[in-house]
Amino acid sequence: MIGTNDNTTGNTHIPAPPGATRSGPTDPAPAAAPPAPTPTNGPLTVLGPAAHTEPAAATSPGPPSPSGAAAPAGGQGQPGGVAGPGAPAGQMHAAPGPAAGAAAAGPAAGGETAAPGAAAPVAGPGPAARTDATDPAGGQGHAGPGPTAGTSAADPAGGRGAGGARDSADPAGGRTLGRGIVTGLWGRIEQQDFRSRIRGTLLGAALGDALGAPLAGLSLDAVREAHGPDGLTGPAVAHGRRGRITAATQLTLFTVDGLIRAHVRRDTGAWHPPTDVHRAYRRWAATQHDWGPDERRADNGWLAQQEWLYARRDPDRACLTGFGDDVLATLDQPKNPAARGAAAAARSAPFGLLVGWEPALVLQLSVECAAQSHGHPTAHLSAGALAVIVHGLIRGDSLDAAVQRTLGLLGARPGHQPVTDALQRAMSAVTQGPPGPDAVEALSLGKAAPATPATPTAPATPTALDASHALAVAVYCALVAEDVAHGLRLAVNHGGDSAAAGTLCGALLGALHGETALPPAWLAELEGRATLLELCDDFALEMTQGPTLHSPSASSPGWLARYPRG
Repeated sequence: MIGTNDNTTGNTHIPAPPGATRSGPTDPAPAAAPPAPTPTNGPLTVLGPAAHTEPAAATSPGPPSPSGAAAPAGGQGQPGGVAGPGAPAGQMHAAPGPAAGAAAAGPAAGGETAAPGAAAPVAGPGPAARTDATDPAGGQGHAGPGPTAGTSAADPAGGRGAGGARDSADPAGGRTLGRGIVTGLWGRIEQQDFRSRIRGTLLGAALGDALGAPLAGLSLDAVREAHGPDGLTGPAVAHGRRGRITAATQLTLFTVDGLIRAHVRRDTGAWHPPTDVHRAYRRWAATQHDWGPDERRADNGWLAQQEWLYARRDPDRACLTGFGDDVLATLDQPKNPAARGAAAAARSAPFGLLVGWEPALVLQLSVECAAQSHGHPTAHLSAGALAVIVHGLIRGDSLDAAVQRTLGLLGARPGHQPVTDALQRAMSAVTQGPPGPDAVEALSLGKAAPATPATPTAPATPTALDASHALAVAVYCALVAEDVAHGLRLAVNHGGDSAAAGTLCGALLGALHGETALPPAWLAELEGRATLLELCDDFALEMTQGPTLHSPSASSPGWLARYPRG
């Protein structure tokens, strides 16, 4: 497992692989770990499944590895740490473990005992019986959706199966504890719960998107004039019929596609999720100007062959320009640095489904991918916040606890104040009176935030379409919702970005309650439901059964046709 400390300051950089085009400085190439059969690509490079080697004696984490060199591996070739927060590009540090003298973790699966100093395991998806897992943010045991009793967290890159498919490794030496059996550690109930939450997250986000689409650009008074004093209470016509989604859901689908391909491509030894997600967004960009699928493109896979996706549904301008070329942006040099809208956050819920990752790495990946189109810190940190909250919900946290953990992680990020302020306003609004449109309107218009200053060519305007305001509305509505339909109706009936707020709120409620809590009458009219369900199930398969579908030595031809390694 590649550990990370949630309470550290600065950014944990995910370096690009050799040959990737970037608009920012190039990281120095890290030295490869001597035992590794494939080249290392930085802290998130994950090797394919290897034969388990039981160490003779486990060792405690050592000092930070110099100049990006990976720590020695105990037969696995596993990276020894993650990029140090605030450290020079390419530098790595050992993952945190218990303090010297701390009690060792309980016996691992199969009877092996975790060595003192090994990284504390975190329970993955499903109701885990394990109670000795360490909460990186608060030091509390975390029981969430995950593997069967006694198993430990998978490595945060997800390369060994999500949410505890492999016992934890010594982060200093890469030594694996336990049996190393991947698929056998996911019980049937855990897999079913995980799939339900994946479906709930993505279908819920799509329902909120479709519900809010007819209200785009309308003030609260205009909404009431068009739909009555209670506002919009159910699906309405947008883009020609009821239930049609916008570009936010299109991009969410391609986010999932990119994450699946990132896991598949780890078999090649060149594993860099931001690159794979950016390539997926480039495939989405082709749907915005092509008439239909181009069968000459070998990397299309199955998703880009879906003809219904080849339609413009109010795409954000920053997305069109950000994904208009192959340049991979960095947080130092992001695309569209003035773009602070919610379009990046609206596509970022899938990052929270990476249950085997540490929350800090979920935040980092989602922020880096959001900066490919929305470079303003408010925009990409809102995207990261949404991903981390979803991540907590999928792992079994309450919504309140997930938000509090997110606030702790955001505090170390430059430019975090508008996002943390928005989340705190949402939490405070819950106690300030009964839920209703007026409370939502106050959050959506960001009345606690300053207006955009006047210039010689433009008057002062409130920052109503700020991503942090859509996030605040979504969190508040999810907290006070009586059920999913009630929460979504609250989230869209205001004068802000109704579609984005509905999308974010739907993702939160779906992750919290699962697929069966979604309103069935709304699902029946949802555009692209079959594609969404198919992609959800593919993601669940990849996270829980990935090594049986592909490996460096043998792979399923059908799976690689759907998700080419590229």
